[in-house]
Amino acid sequence: MPKVSIAVQSYKNPEMLSLCLKSVQEHCANFDYELIVADGETGEDTKMMMREDFADAIFISHKDNVGFGAMVNACIDKAKGEYVFFINFDTVLEKHTVAKFIEFMDAHPKIGLAGPKQKNFNGKYENTRFHFYQPQTILYRRTFLKKFDFAKKHLAHFEMTDIKKNEPYPVDWVIGSAMFVRRSMMEKVGKMDSQFFMYMEDVDWCRRFWENNYIVCYNPQITMYHFYGKGSAKGGILKGLLFNRLTWIHISSGIKYFAKYKNHPVPEITQTLN
Repeated sequence: MPKVSIAVQSYKNPEMLSLCLKSVQEHCANFDYELIVADGETGEDTKMMMREDFADAIFISHKDNVGFGAMVNACIDKAKGEYVFFINFDTVLEKHTVAKFIEFMDAHPKIGLAGPKQKNFNGKYENTRFHFYQPQTILYRRTFLKKFDFAKKHLAHFEMTDIKKNEPYPVDWVIGSAMFVRRSMMEKVGKMDSQFFMYMEDVDWCRRFWENNYIVCYNPQITMYHFYGKGSAKGGILKGLLFNRLTWIHISSGIKYFAKYKNHPVPEITQTLN
């Protein structure tokens, strides 16, 4: 059994995927690992690249855009490692990333899922840990309402801006672009919920870890790169149309999330890692 399965979720960007996979090969060579890649709406260029440059990887291609959660679940079906590190194709590992995660998780057996500190390629760190959503959170984040003081206060709490710790600590949830998971606990929690095509899968999954009394943790001492070039950053009319589409997908996923948990109390979050 490999120590860790590196599970990459990818969508129509072989160039960025190649950078990600090369960073895995470079920085994971000193320990036993397996590489799994799940790709949505796979093109011939991606298939050829995987055959020629990454033949040792387990490659799962999909004809259609099946969504983030479905690709994570496809990787879960194949993963054999003691740990599974789920990462997006637009991430790049650093030399220490996986090695430190293994050391950290080995030392804290009650942690089920952990996320690193992520930075853009310009060196700017992005917020990747949060409190659980409330019904108004998505509207405040996605609309003009975020300019008002009441929304700013709410979003500051959601984004945990008051916490400046440099040591690992429990959080409600971490963003799905990088999640280091203990497989034995993951098998008890179950796969990602297939009703979420995009957005909220990671929130829901972390909540289910907490409901099973498994700690979700953010570790700012472990870092990696994540390219935050979102589709909605494109200009002109396309920007408006695409942004609106992503906004409504986010709102739709939020409605499903709150419907799912309407009769569930918010899990109690432990303050310690042991």
